[in-house]
Amino acid sequence: MSTVHVAVVGAGPAGIYASDILSKSGLDVSIDLFERLPAPYGLVRYGVAPDHPRIKQIITALYRILQRGDIQLLGNVEVGRDITIDDLRDHYDAIIIASGADRDAPLDIPGINLPESYGAADFVSWYDGHPDYPREWPLNAREIAVIGVGNVALDVARVLAKHAEDMLVTEIPENVAKTLAENPVTDVHVFGRRGPAQVKFTPLELRELGHVPDVDIIVSEEDFEFDEGSEDQLRSSNQQRQVVKTLTAYASADPEEHVASRRIHIHLFQSPIEIVPDDKGHVRALRTERMELVGDGTVRGTGVMTTWPVQAVYRAVGYYSSPIPGMPFDTVRGIIPNDEGRVRETSDPDSATIDGLYATGWIKRGPVGLIGSTKSDAQQTIAHLVEDAQAGRLRARGTSVGHEAIVKLLEERNIEYTTWDGWELLDEYEQSLGASYGDLPGDRGSRERIKVVSRRAMTDISRGQQVDPAQTDLIGRMGEMGVPSAPERFDDYTGPQSH
Repeated sequence: MSTVHVAVVGAGPAGIYASDILSKSGLDVSIDLFERLPAPYGLVRYGVAPDHPRIKQIITALYRILQRGDIQLLGNVEVGRDITIDDLRDHYDAIIIASGADRDAPLDIPGINLPESYGAADFVSWYDGHPDYPREWPLNAREIAVIGVGNVALDVARVLAKHAEDMLVTEIPENVAKTLAENPVTDVHVFGRRGPAQVKFTPLELRELGHVPDVDIIVSEEDFEFDEGSEDQLRSSNQQRQVVKTLTAYASADPEEHVASRRIHIHLFQSPIEIVPDDKGHVRALRTERMELVGDGTVRGTGVMTTWPVQAVYRAVGYYSSPIPGMPFDTVRGIIPNDEGRVRETSDPDSATIDGLYATGWIKRGPVGLIGSTKSDAQQTIAHLVEDAQAGRLRARGTSVGHEAIVKLLEERNIEYTTWDGWELLDEYEQSLGASYGDLPGDRGSRERIKVVSRRAMTDISRGQQVDPAQTDLIGRMGEMGVPSAPERFDDYTGPQSH
């Protein structure tokens, strides 16, 4: 069988693991990995807090896969804008969409559109230095609510409460460091509508919260209720037992030990009902309803309301994927409709699959699951691709096929694409910026890197141009190189608007 040419769209964990599994499948295969940003790694670089305890080991694993050289990275290329799905179908025998989920899931309560009500994904993109997001973020609130009990909620709460000098050892950009240094916050309140047996934190992330300097973690003993369904969940999941153990330790702490200047409060059995405005239309409070367990682990309202004084609200209730022009999209579930990774023509489960089109990761199954789920998901998709290749069902529509043909097309269109060699240049450049900063005060060590935010600067560095940090704007602004900004791209963008 001749070489199978495959395009993978999205260089985050889903796309990289799918490429890796495909490269080891036994097929004679050539893989091009497309990424709309100049740098790889997707949500690991742009969707996880830079002090997240697992981020380094994940990036190390992804780096080792791409460093081998058998997977060709083509960054700064947006499928649906720079090139189309039809372009890819002309030049490749198969296409795997692994574009992930890049927006906040909605939360439909009164007041959600108030100016100080934000989506966690937009905030995370700001502090991670995503080039398509604003360079400023208004951190003016002393008391803040975070809605959600997953790891993203923990990330948001931790970054909001952590002192800026303790973030400098990470890769945060300079504009983020300066803004965090002026953050007046004293209290961050994290709200979940169910109990300790149902929260979605993972044990390591929850334990790490207690190690943040000068930040107390406060949990009420009143929130420890368990019904039969909760006990079943705890018996079946060691991970959930560890979460409850950590929450119990926080709740058992002597209140006299809470002497930190900042506090993270975790409130369970509180369902958000309304974000309350003041008389000028700004956030004044979050109103919640007390919930109770009903026996099977689910909850119902008690009618008991509490109003929590806060001046900003962040929702971390999940992610939602964006459609790719030319691909089917299920607007209800926020996924590409598929049958175990084979893309369907419509959202109708009885519709036919389309030869040569596949999906993996969150765009395939929805935004649930961690790295382990992403790997098993990719294995399922790749198994079907291999089966289809062996059955002779994969064939490009054009005669000019593969890597050299697509590079020629990109150059004809003057697309300033980046490569793996280019990423290694940018990687080295960011690390050198960190090294040049020098030692941090208070024996905190040194900065591991300083992230470049500007799309123009990232692209220039990656393409081998000499970029003097003393004379170049490494932060830049949204909309560089004609790329739509997040407020332009998303109707439901909830970050600060530029005026």
